[in-house]
Amino acid sequence: MLKISFWNNSMKPSNRIENITSGGSDGWEIFYKARKMMASGINVIELSIGEHDIGTDPAILKSMHKAAINGQTGYAPVPGIEELRALIAHRTEKKTGIKTTLENVIVTPGGQSALFAAHMAVLDEGDTAAYIDPYYATYPTTIRSIGARERRIITSAENYFQPTFDQLDSATQKTKSLLINSPNNPTGMVYNKATVKNICDVAKKNNLWVISDEVYDTQIWAGKHISPREIDNMVERTLVIGSLSKSHAMTGSRLGWLIGPEIIISKAIDLATNMTYGVPGFIQQAGIFALEQGKKFEEKISEPFNRRSKLALDILQDFPDLGHIPPQGAMYLMLNIRTTGMSGLSFANKLLDVKKIAVMPGESFGEAASGHVRISLTLEDNKFAETFRSVCEFASDLSMEKHKKEKVQNQLSPILNSK
Repeated sequence: MLKISFWNNSMKPSNRIENITSGGSDGWEIFYKARKMMASGINVIELSIGEHDIGTDPAILKSMHKAAINGQTGYAPVPGIEELRALIAHRTEKKTGIKTTLENVIVTPGGQSALFAAHMAVLDEGDTAAYIDPYYATYPTTIRSIGARERRIITSAENYFQPTFDQLDSATQKTKSLLINSPNNPTGMVYNKATVKNICDVAKKNNLWVISDEVYDTQIWAGKHISPREIDNMVERTLVIGSLSKSHAMTGSRLGWLIGPEIIISKAIDLATNMTYGVPGFIQQAGIFALEQGKKFEEKISEPFNRRSKLALDILQDFPDLGHIPPQGAMYLMLNIRTTGMSGLSFANKLLDVKKIAVMPGESFGEAASGHVRISLTLEDNKFAETFRSVCEFASDLSMEKHKKEKVQNQLSPILNSK
């Protein structure tokens, strides 16, 4: 039998995808390790990803099914069904007070597609794009994927992960865009009025496009969500990313959008025509139904995460050795485990091995989040409280163990040094 080998010196894959991902660890190996353990029959409790514990509402699924049965399974308009675009525009105008029409909206296959389209529309190859650390894992890879250069703005837990004017200004002198995310994944922080003002002042000073990822804008526990787009003289330089994934528990439906000036949306439509070719009509019809349910429905979806954030804060009162910043929004809490002497990655691995609990290491989200783990508030209340307490006890025990070792070493040090 003739054997043909395609893997020879002339048949190699390109290096472009490896260059996008940098070929290194991003902390997601914890997630994949947990899934592999679960597939082998090991019971693992997941607090790792932002996946609702309730699933998509049956009424939304019913509307999706009805649209599919009624024939909306063919090609849909690439920019999105006009009724859906108009609904998104109306929702945005109502929230911000800024005039928004369907011409300012393109429907995309999820928020990630909108993130890619936004950067493609404002950056040329070789341009520099800034983003704030901690960050969602795909931010730097999205920037690299379009041939742009990335620049991180590293914040600190001491300043509640809020970037300062000087940090923003110094990092964006020669950049073309600034990517922000509030409410923030992974930190749960909501940018305050001063921070949003700093962002906008720097954007105007340094002539930046602001790309604002607002997919968690329905999940606010403290403070107020302020979109840069609603600040004076920002509407023409701001692009907003939205999605029904978090607000309506429709993660698998892949239904998002990009809002911006008409010229940018026109370019995003050209891009979609040559790449994604739009979103299926039956998915969009379900999106129309979901948005028509109004604010009360969105509050019903978000309320469990608010409850669980309060449960977590109550539990943390029993563990004063563990640092944390009270989450103001989103479905996450950042737990500072630096007193254990471990990195977030090492701690997450040990927690998974010993307790069979999966969390995301802070290093998955950048330098500023090192020594932390991200806890997703995505279990039923009682189960979450039990599991989170177990995580805290585990971290506290490791901290005490480290403290005891240090105490013994300090006691032995004078004796050893005298010999």
